[in-house]
Amino acid sequence: MLTTLVASSKGGCGKTTLVTQLATHWAQTGKHTAIIDADRQHSSLRWAQRRPENAPAVVALEGGRKAFERLGDDVQRVIVDTPAGVDEKDLEPYLERADVILVPVLPSHFDLDATLDFLTVLKGIGRVRRGKLPVGLVGNRLKPWTNASQAALAELAERAPFPVVAELRDSQAYVLLTALGKGIFDYHSENVRGHQDDWTKLLRWIKRSR
Repeated sequence: MLTTLVASSKGGCGKTTLVTQLATHWAQTGKHTAIIDADRQHSSLRWAQRRPENAPAVVALEGGRKAFERLGDDVQRVIVDTPAGVDEKDLEPYLERADVILVPVLPSHFDLDATLDFLTVLKGIGRVRRGKLPVGLVGNRLKPWTNASQAALAELAERAPFPVVAELRDSQAYVLLTALGKGIFDYHSENVRGHQDDWTKLLRWIKRSR
């Protein structure tokens, strides 16, 4: 079972987007996929409940110390959606089970400063410090054609102690599909292919890190 922990100290940075898109990718590839939603807003949980019957199912459970015990034996992929403002204590129920940690970052100085403080917390976690739990940063809602996005990515790469493993473009497609309980990997049209390509580097990094 591969477990991906998605976390950030900053609200509104796209944690649920990462969770739901990864869930649709793995579900579409035939993996039995589950979400553990530890966020008090339960956005990922509600997304899974809206998922259409003709789409590959994604199981969603509320978070907690015994969440993993409630997963079926056939689950192959787990994504944990954590609340904003988490610290090591909040992450504790999931850290020992996690195979990788993903931290989404928006291209602004406010988000970058808040994220760097959070990354300092992650660096102090035992498994991370010993190199046993890889951490990857995901640039989210980027406008690649703008100087602001490029400058933010450059600063993140220079100052952060962990690598930038994906750059996801800003798109209303994620908002619209989330409202339907779907993701970009539920479609095979030319219109979403560019969006899907944005995830290739991230998916390869997760596979290598495991």
